[in-house]
Amino acid sequence: MGADLCGIAGPGRFREAPQGFHPQDVLPQCRSVISFACRFPVGTLACKTAVPYTRTRNSITAKLDAMALDLCAALEQEGALAVPIPTNESLWDANTGRWRSIISQKHAAQAAGLGTIGRHSLLITPEFGSMVWLGAILSNLELEEDPLLEPLCDNCNLCVEACPANALEQPEICQQSCWGYAFGDCEETKSWQISCHKCRDICPYNLGSKNKLSF
Repeated sequence: MGADLCGIAGPGRFREAPQGFHPQDVLPQCRSVISFACRFPVGTLACKTAVPYTRTRNSITAKLDAMALDLCAALEQEGALAVPIPTNESLWDANTGRWRSIISQKHAAQAAGLGTIGRHSLLITPEFGSMVWLGAILSNLELEEDPLLEPLCDNCNLCVEACPANALEQPEICQQSCWGYAFGDCEETKSWQISCHKCRDICPYNLGSKNKLSF
């Protein structure tokens, strides 16, 4: 379908999912979670304008959602059940006071062996670092799981120190602090934009475990 990475996890790897957000809370017959990723152009981090990063994020979201729909259609033609998980869509979880996807894309990717979640709360992959965007589907097919990866983040805390909103002071990111600072309408351009990605910029593994980028 055009994904750069793909992996599979069984529902047993989601035992710590919050109540209501386990794969089988969405699809009771779920026996496999298929997680996939597309690389995000790293050049967008070096731009002085927020437009390329914001526009790329919006475009790649639509691309991943379309890929999920196509994959579900292909699996259902083979007689399987398949459900797409939206790439960027959140519900309020009153039990924990946080916004959540119906299935965490990052935790699904980690459970499927694509990468591991770093201190900055982003997924880090060996091939592309944190410069990926994620999609997933649920299926009643029982597929072979991919092996889990060892943690890639070494907790250097550079992202914690770089965050202008102090959103990474606690082990779990403060969503409201991050989103309130990074996302919103720009008075100068009169457009919605993502104005901060300092945690990606400074991560030693922003291009993967074998690469790094400085600018």
